Amino acid sequence: MVVGFDGSARSLDAVLTGATEAARRGLPLRIVGANVWPTLHIGTPPGIPQPPAAALRESAEEELIEAVKAASAAAPELSVTSALIDGAPSSVLLAESRSASLLVLGDRGMGAFTGLIIGSVAVQVVTYASCPVMVVRGTTRQNGPVVAGVDGSAASADALDLAAEEAVLRGADLVVAHAYRASEPYNDDPLTPPAHDAALVEEQQRKALVELTADVTQRYPQLTIHHEATRDSPGQLLVERSRLAQVVVVGSRGRGGFAGLLLGSVSQHLIYHADCPVLVVRRGEATAI
Repeated sequence: MVVGFDGSARSLDAVLTGATEAARRGLPLRIVGANVWPTLHIGTPPGIPQPPAAALRESAEEELIEAVKAASAAAPELSVTSALIDGAPSSVLLAESRSASLLVLGDRGMGAFTGLIIGSVAVQVVTYASCPVMVVRGTTRQNGPVVAGVDGSAASADALDLAAEEAVLRGADLVVAHAYRASEPYNDDPLTPPAHDAALVEEQQRKALVELTADVTQRYPQLTIHHEATRDSPGQLLVERSRLAQVVVVGSRGRGGFAGLLLGSVSQHLIYHADCPVLVVRRGEATAI
């Protein structure tokens, strides 16, 4: 498991979360910093000394040492290593994702060695990483459900599978949430009660969710699954559910049979607004377990 670190408080939160997640899975933890200074070639005005590259690297390495200590204190049984890699933050993390089971980073940063401006790279990493990405934000909880945002697409099916594995791993319930904006054919008929229309559509959507999760139910009979179909904004629904969740799991992009959940925009919305960590999986990725 790999954690992106830049010395900021938020990236330290990511380190602590990464330590917990690695220990839960029995995986070693690798803490990575991106040393961007050698790639910038920034000059300084006359009379103002330029910080020596060696001093900047030493400061960054000291921050990484402290991060390793923090991870080891949080999970003493954990094998923890670190690396400071020259390069742009997104490039460094994307390269790391090729051999990682899970990549963890904060939703924003800019720490002491100015290497990993997480707020600006999170979307790039989530979009292009070769493994699932957990963006740490909001409140870290040890109880509450795992929430999966689905829309019937192949990408959200992968998210559902990963969410089910996460729920089993955590001993938590799984909430399968779908927000729809269905065009109800009866609304133009003044003789049809609107409340009846809404209830009918909601029931149809919920039945579709039950069918969607049938395979997960068979594979994980011990898992308690709750189905929620709501006429709402997908981002708003998942942000609301994030207030009690351990983690919200979505695909990096979607729009499938339910035609309601544009996960590309929703995943980005969650990165900035969710009240718990967000786990994003791309189509075809290996799971985080």
